[in-house]
Amino acid sequence: MKITFRKCLLLVGALLCIGLVKAQTVSGTVSDSNGPLPGASVLIKGTTNGAQTDFDGNYTLNNVGSDATLVVSYIGFKTQEIAVNGQTTINVTMEEDAEALSEVVVVGYGTTTKKDATGAVDAINADDITTVASANPAEALRGKVAGVQISQTNGEPGGGINIRVRGNSSVRSGNDPLIVVDGIPLAGGNISAGGSDIGLGNSAPKSALNFINQDDIESITVLKDASSTAIYGSRGANGVVIITTKGGKSGKTQFDFSTSLSISSLRGDIDMMNGDQYAERVNTLGLSEDFGSRSYDWKDAILRNAVSEDYNLGITFGNETSSNRVSFGLQNSEGIIQNTGMQRYSISFDNKSTAFDGRLTINTKMDFSQLEDQAELTSDDVGFIGNIVGVALYWNPTRALYNDDGSYNTVSNTYLNPAELLDAYDDQTSTSRILASIAPKVKITDDLDFNMVIGVDYSTSERSNSLAPNFHLQGSDPDERTNPNGDPVGGIASVSTLTRFNKTFENYFSYSKILSDDFSLKALLGYSYYDYNVESKYISARDFNVAQKNLIDNLEGGLNSQFRASSSRSRNELQSFYGRVETVIIQNLLVNASLRIDGSTRPGANEKYGTFPAVGAAYKFIDNPDGAINNVKGRLNWGITGNQEFDNNSALFVGQYENTSFVTQTNVNPNLKWETTTSYGAGVDFVFLENKLSGSLDYFYKETKDLIFPTDPAGGVPGASIKKFINLPGTLENSGVEFAFNYDAIQSEDWDFSLGGNMSYITNKMKDFDRTEFTGELSGQGLTGASSQIITNNEPLYTYFTKSWAGFDENGLSTFYRADGSITTLADAPEMLLSGKTGLPKLNIGFNTSLRYKQIDFTTSWYGQFGHYLYNNTANAYFYTSAFNGGRNMPYSYLSRGQSANDVATPSSLYLEKGDFFRLANLGLGYTFDMSGSKYINGLRVFFNGSNLLTFTGYSGFDPEVSVAVSNSNGVPSAGIDYLGYPNNKTFAFGLNLKF
Repeated sequence: MKITFRKCLLLVGALLCIGLVKAQTVSGTVSDSNGPLPGASVLIKGTTNGAQTDFDGNYTLNNVGSDATLVVSYIGFKTQEIAVNGQTTINVTMEEDAEALSEVVVVGYGTTTKKDATGAVDAINADDITTVASANPAEALRGKVAGVQISQTNGEPGGGINIRVRGNSSVRSGNDPLIVVDGIPLAGGNISAGGSDIGLGNSAPKSALNFINQDDIESITVLKDASSTAIYGSRGANGVVIITTKGGKSGKTQFDFSTSLSISSLRGDIDMMNGDQYAERVNTLGLSEDFGSRSYDWKDAILRNAVSEDYNLGITFGNETSSNRVSFGLQNSEGIIQNTGMQRYSISFDNKSTAFDGRLTINTKMDFSQLEDQAELTSDDVGFIGNIVGVALYWNPTRALYNDDGSYNTVSNTYLNPAELLDAYDDQTSTSRILASIAPKVKITDDLDFNMVIGVDYSTSERSNSLAPNFHLQGSDPDERTNPNGDPVGGIASVSTLTRFNKTFENYFSYSKILSDDFSLKALLGYSYYDYNVESKYISARDFNVAQKNLIDNLEGGLNSQFRASSSRSRNELQSFYGRVETVIIQNLLVNASLRIDGSTRPGANEKYGTFPAVGAAYKFIDNPDGAINNVKGRLNWGITGNQEFDNNSALFVGQYENTSFVTQTNVNPNLKWETTTSYGAGVDFVFLENKLSGSLDYFYKETKDLIFPTDPAGGVPGASIKKFINLPGTLENSGVEFAFNYDAIQSEDWDFSLGGNMSYITNKMKDFDRTEFTGELSGQGLTGASSQIITNNEPLYTYFTKSWAGFDENGLSTFYRADGSITTLADAPEMLLSGKTGLPKLNIGFNTSLRYKQIDFTTSWYGQFGHYLYNNTANAYFYTSAFNGGRNMPYSYLSRGQSANDVATPSSLYLEKGDFFRLANLGLGYTFDMSGSKYINGLRVFFNGSNLLTFTGYSGFDPEVSVAVSNSNGVPSAGIDYLGYPNNKTFAFGLNLKF
């Protein structure tokens, strides 16, 4: 008995000793390569015993068994499991989980993962954005996302960018996607002032994204199908682009500095004759236009090698309850045309604070930018003054620009000196923009949150442009300066302003809960209100009797009879109720359903509200992390979305006073509806070869109804043309196939190599459309007012509709095909014929590679567009024999084609050219230094970037991607018209990134 008792005492003592060994305290620090990580989770595996790191990344855990395992996790980093093995101090260095970060994508009012997405969603991250040498972050999407076409409308710094998601969803209303920045949907339209009615032309369209410093962007997500975009209702028909800017980080203060210097030059060229070639041709024809000079080159006259600088500084700091980021940016971009360029100054601030043990989170953001633009006469509507590119092209290369005394060599009002025009014209635009928001989030329960976003988007812009009184339009005597109509000209000046003030209010509940192993639920219910305001003013004057260049400060100096002033103000409001339910059933079946009800002031009084439902479903046929086939998921979706990008007052009775009389402009239509797009889609996502190869294949079909067009109502006011906006019968159909892939071929300590690509084939057609619209308006002598494209039933958008050119006859006159196949001349009035060719690309492709060897990285990005035609309006308007005989220059090839000087310029298929091209959009080479031994520097990388370095195309113009987006009198735009646009450029950039 004593022995047994003694054994029991020994056993209890041993157990107590073991317990004492296990009951220890463990402490340490959690950090990454940049320093401590506040808020990291440290948990004893299999228990609820855990802690979070403090501001300095420190943690302490009590009652830790010596054989326990610690699980350390932090968002965006790989989770680590570390055996205690009796240690009392355990420091952990976390590694970024790039794969996990790439899996998370932002969607409307939330996030999801690619694996769980039921819709067509693609995203690019900060690395994809900052490697592109451009002022516009939208260019980073070019060639990266299937079904998204990015086109640069001109090569001017900050120039316009067209973004098309799965084709054109409208004929006349806007086709640009909705842009959402940090939860604030941006209003469509230009934020820079423009517009001129005095012969100086409108300012070229600027991109609405210029105000965003791309160094501040964390990710860009594109929502393509209706199941993803219908949550935005009447603004989702053209797709949605969600931009998320960088947030703050808690812990040690960190600095991220980057700078680059770039040089840009003309990418393409038009092979104009030089002085020797021109003189030889003049002598051959027996003309007397050789003035002896051989030094002129049009490129030297107006172009330059443009130098640009870019500086960015980001600072992150914070503590246990607050994370912050402040950034500063300066960009100075010269244009390749002299006297053009853009300067951007930006400041951004982000703060995220928590209180009440994390139950309340407040995210405050503010982005301020100031843009200063300098422009020259490069738009297609510059009137009698002349486009600077056209003026430089047709200048006689045997004629000097300057006289012996240094004065400008002048000829006539129809033959302007490009150097003098550069000096006499001044165009400045200053634009300020503030985008600010405060977003409280209250965690009501562990599963239920309440979210609010209060946002402001305010911008103000002023444009001033003038033409000096001493500009030689004709002769040297000021009294003889006339325009081609005989009106005297003594200086022209105008000032225009544009102010936008938009407010956003979002309120929504979000619910997320795993109800069982086989069922999880996410739900969203919200209300939003948007208030959009725009105000513009315009003043112009002409005929100044003062010898000064700066007329803006002396507008009252013009003739009273030539003074013009106007102003306008408009407002539209939108309120919405919306909801969404997402479920996962038996882990493999995913269902997403959403509904939005929008009420707007834009439609007619009887159609103020619209309902926009959508459903998406997906099934994971295979979900296996190992093996050759890792994941296969099928998707189906359907939905209805709307398009709100039509004029604010389209449904109202609108008029204005002109010269003391009231003029009606638009009649009321209480039944005017939104344009609505119904979309259907099916797709497959796949992951193969042990997660190395991933991709997707999608098919979509969508049809847009209730197309909005103006029409003249019966019984209008006598003598006045009064339009009324109506919904026309008929539909616009779009269908297409998309394919994308990414292959991580090599992943090792020293080597990484991946390649990816995408393609989309998209077609469209008008169906049951009972109207014919002529668009694609041309410019130039003998062409003004002529059209080259048609929109009609059973034809694609922007089908070319011109005379069908058949060649030159024996007299050098153009001949044309008739509808019956016979050939005739212009004198017999040949018909305009459908060409079967369109200005919209059918096939878009992109291809990207990424290679790393140790500390050297090399990337390339290619893209191309195929299946469309361009109308070379520049050649049609400028390159004809009679112009040469009148003393103008032209390409030698056009003179040798057999055209007579009596041949009249007319729209014809002679000037239709294939627009196919394939381009090296970006090339990057970088070296990252090993700074592990540095006490003060955390990272250092030097790099070279090049853009538009190679282009393969058969197009004879400057560039196959630059086109003029002209519209007809009914506001119907065009595509593929190339007329003297600002030439595109190629750019070489050198820079460095520094972290400390």
